[in-house]
Amino acid sequence: MALLEPEAPKPDPAPTLVLERTDRRLPTTGDPIWNLKIEIPGEPQRRFDAVSGRANRQNANRDQLGSRAPLPIGNYSVGVVEPLTEGHYPELGPVWISIEPTFTTGRRVLGIHLDPSAGLQNANSGTLGCIGLVNRSDMLELAQLIKRSGTDRLEVRN
Repeated sequence: MALLEPEAPKPDPAPTLVLERTDRRLPTTGDPIWNLKIEIPGEPQRRFDAVSGRANRQNANRDQLGSRAPLPIGNYSVGVVEPLTEGHYPELGPVWISIEPTFTTGRRVLGIHLDPSAGLQNANSGTLGCIGLVNRSDMLELAQLIKRSGTDRLEVRN
C-alpha cells in the first residue's frame, strides 16, 4: 500500500487590486471607464471608476513608452502610498501609488493617482498610461485601504 504524501498547505489569499475594462464611457470626453477593484480577504469587494490612457489611444501599443495607451495586461507590484504636496502635481491629485510591472515592457513611471481632469474637455482627461481614479473621495478611500491591508499586487486583466 502506497503512502499518500500530505497536501501542501494552501497560501492564504492576499489582498489584490484588479483592473478591468468596462463598456462604459465618460459622457463628455468618451474616455473608457475601467473598474479598479480591491479584493481584501474577509471584506466586501470595493470598486472604483478609473481611466487608463487617453480616449483616442486605447488601441495603441500598450508596451511602448510614450504611447499614452492603457496599462499592459499583466501583474504589477504595488508600492507605498505617497502624499503629494498640494498644488505641485495638479494632474495627479493628493496621493501617488507607484506600480511596477513584473514582466518585460517598455512602460515606466507608472502609478495610481487621481485624474482631476476626468471628463473635462481640457485635453487632460485620461492619463498617460497610469490608472487615474475619477473621484477624489475614491482615491483617498483606496489609499487608506491599500495602507491598512498591505495590498501589494495589481492584476490588469484586459
